[in-house]
Amino acid sequence: MIKAIFYKEWIKMRCFYPLSALFLFGATAYALLRVQRVITFKGAAHVWEVMLEKEVVFIDILQYLPALLGVLLAVVQFVPEMAQKRLKLTLHLPFPQWKMILLMSGIGLGALALLFIVQTAVLWGYFHALLAPELVARILLTALPWYLAGLTLYLLTAWICLEPTWKRRLANLLIAVGVCRIFFLSDTPQAYDGMLPWLALLLVCSLFFPLLSVYRFKQGCQD
Repeated sequence: MIKAIFYKEWIKMRCFYPLSALFLFGATAYALLRVQRVITFKGAAHVWEVMLEKEVVFIDILQYLPALLGVLLAVVQFVPEMAQKRLKLTLHLPFPQWKMILLMSGIGLGALALLFIVQTAVLWGYFHALLAPELVARILLTALPWYLAGLTLYLLTAWICLEPTWKRRLANLLIAVGVCRIFFLSDTPQAYDGMLPWLALLLVCSLFFPLLSVYRFKQGCQD
């Protein structure tokens, strides 16, 4: 059964996922080419100077991409479940319903996390050859809340998509927008270092949000 669920989710993601990977790593390459251009014209020392004096991390162009990919992947995965009325059939399969939803969302989270891990490895590999370890850590810690935002918004978007009534969907959307705003309150590098445990806790709590919509669906709260 688990293999069948994995296969079903892959069928829904098989077109979007490679395109999202190309888009993400194309944007990453563009951001790194901008850094390389600065190095070519002004030298690596200038990059150090700008980072230390002006609080610039050079990858700001990537800030909203994880959140965007999280939202889009959830739409690709869960809108067909509702639009084509598949969810009712899915929940009647001989498999615990809460495990079914957690597995479906876990597959999406794993797919997103893989993209983010590879991107982080690319960023680390490039900047490690140019900058001191402290500056590399500064860049990656600045980007970490962006990745947490992408994973959290994936789950919140799944929650919205699985909600059976439009009234509740709009309420859920407002909550998701408010949560999204938390992750982008400051553009200062490492501004979220002290909040990282709380953001991680928010991500863990968001795992259970899709289950709330499924529970309402089971109770017959449909349009």
